Amino acid sequence: MRHFDLCVIGSGPAGQKAAIQAAKLGKSVCVVEAREVLGGAAINTGTIPSKALREAILSLGNHRSAMPRAADFSEAGRHATFAGLWTVCNEVIKTEIEMVREHFARNNIALMTGRGQFRDANTLDVIGEHASSTVRADYFVVAVGTRPSKPTNIEFDDTDVLSSDELLNLNELPHSMIVVGGGVIGTEYASMMAALGVKVTLIEGRSRLLDFVDAEIIEALQYHLRQAGVTLRLGEKVVKITKVPTPPGARSNNPMMAEAMLESGKTLRADCLLYAVGRQGSTEGLNLESAGLKADDRGRIKVNENFQTAVPNIYAVGDVIGFPALASTSMEQGRAAACHIFNERFETVQNLLPYGIYAIPEISMVGWTEERLTAEGIPYEAGVAQYKEIARGQLLGDEIGMLKLLIHQESHTILGVHVIGTGATELVHIGQAVMAFKGTVEYFVNTVFNYPTLAECYKVAALNGLNKLRNV
Repeated sequence: MRHFDLCVIGSGPAGQKAAIQAAKLGKSVCVVEAREVLGGAAINTGTIPSKALREAILSLGNHRSAMPRAADFSEAGRHATFAGLWTVCNEVIKTEIEMVREHFARNNIALMTGRGQFRDANTLDVIGEHASSTVRADYFVVAVGTRPSKPTNIEFDDTDVLSSDELLNLNELPHSMIVVGGGVIGTEYASMMAALGVKVTLIEGRSRLLDFVDAEIIEALQYHLRQAGVTLRLGEKVVKITKVPTPPGARSNNPMMAEAMLESGKTLRADCLLYAVGRQGSTEGLNLESAGLKADDRGRIKVNENFQTAVPNIYAVGDVIGFPALASTSMEQGRAAACHIFNERFETVQNLLPYGIYAIPEISMVGWTEERLTAEGIPYEAGVAQYKEIARGQLLGDEIGMLKLLIHQESHTILGVHVIGTGATELVHIGQAVMAFKGTVEYFVNTVFNYPTLAECYKVAALNGLNKLRNV
């Protein structure tokens, strides 16, 4: 039985950073991974595959518009290229897996393949396909991530009714698709499929998509999705999902079609259905009870502000602890947990978490939304810049992009940054840095930006906001 200072369960973003941080502090570390491949859902089924697919779609025919349409690709080309798109994605995935393996080896982190199962709070059995072993550790970090929710009353398969995991196995581009769930995953895949000419119907129970994002940005996103041919069914709830035989004359190569019955009485049919409503913590089989822990009904583990569970030597990080469940925040949580375990001083800016939604078009935000500022009674003004008035926006052919600054009326500090369009997830970090140092809108007016760049949007939006503030 081997003994380690720290045992990390899961090799996704959170587990990687926890293990590497501890190893950098000179601690003995092992990582237990249930799969034969490293990287967790982020590399194998989630973040990296979906973003790789998006980049491959945007690169088709060297077309880099922020909002490509089906007309940009020939129909024969779309179908011939779909399998090739996944080939490109797989190359990226393999490279990422090898990088993780290399980082572990370089930091002398022991890797154990098998399903982790607690025997007690200091002992973990690692149950492999061909052999099992046992490790003891002073501390544990649970970073097992999540998997797509699959209600038992829905018959999932690999062709007609899919989760986001099975979508990666599609060999042919469907003619039509129903997407249930207007969260990040559903919105991203709906926009990608629409860009390839798939007739997409997106169903969301709330009155708008992505209700945590600024309303003006979402209005723009919904407009552009409709322009791309996506049918939005907002405020609608799905009550039943089944498979039915494809009727004669239907434009489909599949013998079966997916059918969704809505609470309003509508019935929708498509070649396939993507169910993207919620995710479940992958804690089943960990035998948490033997360690003195339990997960909630969604498989999540409760932690304190230091990512410590109810059992002091066991920590949990990443998607398995719930919101915000981003790869970026998971990495930071893993690092922070390892530092807290071994009494290493660290700093983190928890109130300035950026969000990136890799839909087509791209969206990113940091800080407050207009809705929240209004609800809290904080006086603000908005400054807006349109990509089409920026030289770089013209060069990129992006006429739909927009950057918005939310400015405190009295102190002129930046309260929020919201971007839609090319490079949104990169551009937002300029505003994030200024906000971290309590910068004011005047900083953007007085700063010289490279020309031509999209960063100039900050100066234009700042001037726009200051013009409005002069009238207050």
